[in-house]
Amino acid sequence: MSTTPAVQLAEKLWRIPTMPMSWLNSFAFVDDDGSVTLVDTGIKKAAPKIVAGLAAIGKHPKDVQRIVLTHAHPDHAGGAAEMASRTGAPVHLHDAEHAWAEAGEVLARPGETTVLGRLLTRVMKPTYEPFEPGPALRDDEVLPIAGGLRVVHTPGHSPGHVSLMHEPSGVLVTGDAIVNVGGVRWSPKSLCADFAMSKQTAHVLGELDYDVAAFTHGTEIRDNARERVRGFLRAMQ
Repeated sequence: MSTTPAVQLAEKLWRIPTMPMSWLNSFAFVDDDGSVTLVDTGIKKAAPKIVAGLAAIGKHPKDVQRIVLTHAHPDHAGGAAEMASRTGAPVHLHDAEHAWAEAGEVLARPGETTVLGRLLTRVMKPTYEPFEPGPALRDDEVLPIAGGLRVVHTPGHSPGHVSLMHEPSGVLVTGDAIVNVGGVRWSPKSLCADFAMSKQTAHVLGELDYDVAAFTHGTEIRDNARERVRGFLRAMQ
């Protein structure tokens, strides 16, 4: 099944699908000077898809000046080492997961308290090529990206999980705090380090002001995005 290389979400922001049916996405923010910030790098084999997405918006890997990870699970950080090599860009993530990046391994096994989680850990082997992290992301920090990208620490799915609020365009990148696969829902308990915490911290997403909700798993919501996310969060209390 073919996948569109890049989907524009706002004037300076594109979603880059790296798996069919938008099951997994990266994002590209373009600054006024033409430089690019890449958010999430998919699985180990995602680099060609990311490069194709960049080409579709007239960009080259060397235009990427910064890589930001919502968290260091293999489906988000799996391509980080290769994309860092291709671009020469530093990779930023929350310092709670710097040790994961350096080890190339999910050190706090997701969902290991559940039978399915233990099975997935053995089968999926949550490892990836290690990489040296750049300066850490901080909660409520505003990164100088395309007019300002706010870091929102939403731990639980993983200890250093962050969502990203691009206030200039009104686009929220949820990471895995919530996903949009078959509808808005929680990331599965079996994939969360602390499922109860993940549900608790996700409620901060209902307090933010945005027009588009963009997901690393699933397509974006453009119509009444904030109210639809808030409705989901209220229903799940």
